[in-house]
Formats: sequence, structure tokens, C-alpha cells
Amino acid sequence: MYKQILRPILFRFDPEKVHHFSFKSIKLAHQLPGIPSVLKKMFSLEDKRLEREVFGLKFKNPVGLAAGFDKNAELYKELSNLGFGFIEIGTVTPKAQPGNPKKRLFRLQEDSAIINRMGFNNEGVDEVVKRLRKNTDVLIGGNIGKNKVTPNEDAVDDYDFSFEALFDCVDYFVVNVSSPNTPNLRALQDKEPLTKLLSYLEAKNQKKSKPKPILLKIAPDLTESQLLDIIDIVKITKIAGVIATNTTISREGLASENKHEAGGLSGKPLTKSSTEVIRFLSEKSHKAFSIIGVGGIMTPEDALEKLDAGASLVQLYTGFVYEGPGLVKAINQAILERMS
Repeated sequence: MYKQILRPILFRFDPEKVHHFSFKSIKLAHQLPGIPSVLKKMFSLEDKRLEREVFGLKFKNPVGLAAGFDKNAELYKELSNLGFGFIEIGTVTPKAQPGNPKKRLFRLQEDSAIINRMGFNNEGVDEVVKRLRKNTDVLIGGNIGKNKVTPNEDAVDDYDFSFEALFDCVDYFVVNVSSPNTPNLRALQDKEPLTKLLSYLEAKNQKKSKPKPILLKIAPDLTESQLLDIIDIVKITKIAGVIATNTTISREGLASENKHEAGGLSGKPLTKSSTEVIRFLSEKSHKAFSIIGVGGIMTPEDALEKLDAGASLVQLYTGFVYEGPGLVKAINQAILERMS
């Protein structure tokens, strides 16, 4: 129904407006008697064999929603009813910021892709914390970044602020230094500043009575040498793992007219490259840390390939937009079919 009826209608309108409309619609639907349970029955797949224990956390299934969709933790409970095993909120910054000027979100329908240059638009960590305090049963990842106006030499302060604010409200953290839409942010992926940042956060983490897993989200555009540095950094800093990958700045092989829009590209063009990054990290590190695979998961087969490459969990974003919530259930069904 989604692909045949809803998507053709929604795709006629501006993607950012559709995103806000969809949020309001999902929120409204969940206020109607009986609808939450109907949606959960339609899209969720409950089976003990789907459960995963990764970096000390128990996931009810290995398919999560990637950061960027529910930036401000407005809809995590409702989205969990669509079958996701976990929800990653953010990217969150210490202070609210509007992000980049509109128009900043573009569909590339011929390529089954999206380009975004949102720029970490969010309401600030304090507003997010207020919403997450109401959470009782959804496993939440907290994706944190720096404010646009914060220079890189002070970036540690921004990550520290959000880490402390969110600590009691999330189950794991993601350090985002790989978005292409905040000026100079990707410079923090260089070995020296990244080691400093992650070492600082992990040291604070270990002083807590119950430390939380800290993950690093990396770009798909890193060279093999840079990926080897990432493996070394994870070992040095002793963080829990990596999310591979964020959006790409590559435009290779695209057919859509708006392919030259600035921003990060996600969706089908990223399928192969993100899987290759996962495989490289897994093999070269000898599976020394956990990996969450994300990037171009448009079919159950795409998800299985990432799991086969070395990912312990997977996340959806663009595939969820193009294929609808049925994709979550289809992936979980494919995982179960492999077991039978």
C-alpha cells in the first residue's frame, strides 16, 4: 500500500514538508484508539531468535532507525511500533540551531537516493532530554555533534556537554564527526583530534557507575589508510564500536537531474561502498569491535549483505523513506528464514 498509493502522492511534494507532515500524521494516528496495537501487529515481528546482545545491550531485533529521522526525539515511541529494534535520535547539539538555509533536502528518484544538507538542525539537547525522560521501553541511541559556530579546537566542549546532558536518557552514544554539512566537521576525523575527543569522552564515561557504549560514526569516503587509523583509534580509545557509514560526498554514477546539489548523498548508490567499509573494518580488525551497518539498505538482501560483511546490527533511513515500514519486517523475516 505504501509504495503503490502513499509514496507516489507524498513524492509530489517538497521532501522536508512531507517529513513534517508524516511526523504529524504518525503522531495523530497513534492518538486514535486501537491504532498503535494495529500498527504494531502489522509491522513488528516478535521472535526471540531476532534478539541480539551487542556491546552489552539487548536489542529485540537487529534493525534500527538511523539518526537524522527523529532528530528531536519527538516520535521514538511511535516509530518503535513500526518494527524497529532501536531508535537513534539526533544529531543533537548543545544549543538549538536552525541548520542550513532551505531548500536543503532533495530526492533523487532515478537513483533511489536522497541528498541532504540539513546542517544539524535541532532544538538543542535540553529539549531532547525533556522528551526522552518519558521513555520507558524503547532502546535509544544518542547521536551527538557540535554547533556550527563552535570552532573545531573547542569541539570537545560541545560533545562533552551533550554527553553529560543525555547520559541518563540514552542507552548508547554516537559521536558524529562525519556529516559533510557542518563546515570543517570532517576534519575531526583526522587521527590526532579524533583520538583526543574519543579518549576524553571514554575517560568520562568510565568514571560513571554504569558506563554507556560509545560509538563513532564514520564517512564512507575514507581511504584504506584512514580506515586503518580508525581501527587503531578504536583500539587506543577503547570505545565500543563504529557506525559505518554516514552519507557520501561522491556523485559517481548518478542519473538524476539534481545530482549536483551540495550535501550528503544517501540511499542505493551507497549500498556497495558502505558494505565494503564494513567488511574492511571487520576483517582488518579481526572483529575486535562491533559495527552497526547503515547506508543504502533498500532490500532485505542489502541488510543481509551488511550482516555477512561483519555488522552486528543494521540501520535504515533512505530505505525507510522509499520502501516504507514494511522493509523493517521484511528484513527481520529474511533473518529468520536463514535460521530455519
